[in-house]
Amino acid sequence: MAPACHPRDAVSDVDRPRGRWRRWHNGHVTTTIALANQKGGVAKTTSVASLGAALAEEGQRVLVVDLDPQGSLTFSLGIDPEELDVTVGEVLLGKVPAIEAILETDDGVDLLPASIALTQAEEQLVTRTGREQRLRVALDKVRSDYDWILLDCPPALGVLTVGALSAADEVVIPLQAETLSHRGVGQLLDTIYDVRQFINPDLVIRGVLATMYDGRTRHAQNVRTAIAETYDLTVLEPPIPKSIRFAEAPAIGRSILATSVNHKGADAYRAIARGFLDG
Repeated sequence: MAPACHPRDAVSDVDRPRGRWRRWHNGHVTTTIALANQKGGVAKTTSVASLGAALAEEGQRVLVVDLDPQGSLTFSLGIDPEELDVTVGEVLLGKVPAIEAILETDDGVDLLPASIALTQAEEQLVTRTGREQRLRVALDKVRSDYDWILLDCPPALGVLTVGALSAADEVVIPLQAETLSHRGVGQLLDTIYDVRQFINPDLVIRGVLATMYDGRTRHAQNVRTAIAETYDLTVLEPPIPKSIRFAEAPAIGRSILATSVNHKGADAYRAIARGFLDG
């Protein structure tokens, strides 16, 4: 179990004002948010797809970026990763500009897709100059086309996740509301601290997003409280409820906002998105 207070207090953003770190491009603000957690199965991909769709419903221009070699976000939005010739891997290696890899989706968001080829690209990036900055540089060329850029990080704290944190203005940490699921948060916070120290000093932790939440159990409620107290992090409201609807949506190639329009899970993501818009 992590200590009662994380040793690097600088990672806490509960009282930090938001907005001043957002990047201005051609007269408007673009906010880039990385959804990161080295633990798999915590709904990072579902959250990126759903939040992107919710922001698009509000009339926002949204780009979602798949940084997982499994291509789960790409598949979830109705695109077969195996049929793609150009993906984020080629963009990171400097072979093509981002604009040539970006695709439109039926959920109203644009997608910078991924495929298994990203595994080889990641291996090559390890020896490349400026590997941590390559995603930021690539996105800078398209940033003015979007209000929001959401980054779906892989379940690891390697080159791709560090690159996402380097490119981001903010971090959201999706976390399953179970005791064992938050044991690795301290390690993620250490990585965020290092990125702040050496690469991206303005990186802000927006908060923890509780996913797969069963509000009927005292255990789930206690976990949310423990996260806030242990790591001194904001817990975003509302939590995302546990539902089979989230597993069904990717099979259709759409987000839950399209497949179950009035579902409480879709409404929860809409509420989180409105919180983003409110600052």
